[in-house]
Amino acid sequence: MRSIRAAAVGAVTMSLALAATACGGGSSSGGGSNDSPKELTYWASNQGASVEVDKKVLQPELDKFEKETGIKVKLEVVPWSDLLNRILTATTSGQGPDVLNIGNTWSASLQATGALLPWDAKNFEKIGGRDRFVDSALGSTGVEGQDPAAVPLYSMAYALYYNKQMFADAGITKPPATWDELVETGRKISRDGKWGLGAEGSNLSNNIHQVFVLAKQHGADFFTADGKPDFTSDGAVAAVKQYVDLMAQDKVVAPGNAEYAQNQSLSDFAKGKTAMVLWQTASATFKTMGMKDDEWGVAPAPVPSGAPGAGKATNSMVAGINMAVFKNSDNLDGATKFVKFMTSDAEQKLLNKAYGSIPPVKAAQSDPAFNTQATAVLRETLATSAAALPQVPDESQFETAVGTAVKELFADAANGREVTTGSVKEKLAKAQQQMPSK
Repeated sequence: MRSIRAAAVGAVTMSLALAATACGGGSSSGGGSNDSPKELTYWASNQGASVEVDKKVLQPELDKFEKETGIKVKLEVVPWSDLLNRILTATTSGQGPDVLNIGNTWSASLQATGALLPWDAKNFEKIGGRDRFVDSALGSTGVEGQDPAAVPLYSMAYALYYNKQMFADAGITKPPATWDELVETGRKISRDGKWGLGAEGSNLSNNIHQVFVLAKQHGADFFTADGKPDFTSDGAVAAVKQYVDLMAQDKVVAPGNAEYAQNQSLSDFAKGKTAMVLWQTASATFKTMGMKDDEWGVAPAPVPSGAPGAGKATNSMVAGINMAVFKNSDNLDGATKFVKFMTSDAEQKLLNKAYGSIPPVKAAQSDPAFNTQATAVLRETLATSAAALPQVPDESQFETAVGTAVKELFADAANGREVTTGSVKEKLAKAQQQMPSK
């Protein structure tokens, strides 16, 4: 079923260029699908521990916006498992929201459809100017040299979270800094129903994020300099094998994690079933799951050796959420006002505090809340050792194809089937065949 779904997504995306004209401006039945200029529809991505948590965070702010402007915002929080397909369908049908959140790694892919409002100098001026935003966040808003397809909303980075009590019980005094240390630490803990590291083998986006970073550490990328897929290079194969081997060979990840797709690894961590988890901005989620701040610690994600930095010492992708507007919205003025509101200094502080993320708006980062245990490592990572995923039009297909390949390899590991360099390369070759032909 997954390979069929991946092919379907590829087919939808390949048709986007043909459908882009249907997403042009001025359609009364298009992206906004509203009869009143006093109403907007908004698809928010699931940032909290649940959809309900997001509604509790966002609805008071939407009510505030309505009070200030008279514009009512109809909210739908869309789970990550559905979000990309929902957006792709909206770009081809012309039936979608006025405003939406997108994973920043999808910016170039969605930009290529022509469905999103370009953020040129004039549009940026309406929300206070482009220079309000940090450069690293703007670097994941679309293809370099083109007007951005979206505006940064939340900035994130991956880090290693660890359970202090589980570490103490195992006689471990500090978090691992390298992968060898992580495996050694994980093996000391992985017994008696407890596991060293959590993973989410069926979470396609998370799979991509992890193997992208590992590929950087192996001196590889999944695309060539001219944007062509390069999934079977030695470095890419080694990266995927290293990640899956945490379950298959190192035995520090529970076999059941092969089926995890949405926050289950965080739940296990919060319940003391797993000692470590590699995640982006997880502190707020831990709190909603009942974990106290003094029960966990956070450290930079592992590198092969030495300290995090650029090149082979990269230890995170530039994670984050961007806010986009469908350009066929029948309320572009209201949609722009809503983006201005959500990216205002005050809202940036409030929303990023709620989600444990980092504001991509420079002025908001001065708040002391963004230099705490939960956020200091993330800020440092974004500034010194994170790399943006390739801003290429085929990035979303890459996430589906390679993310599914990693999922299938985790399933092999969970079921006792050997994961070899050859089997990894075979899966990645199959994924590359699913990419659109040029």
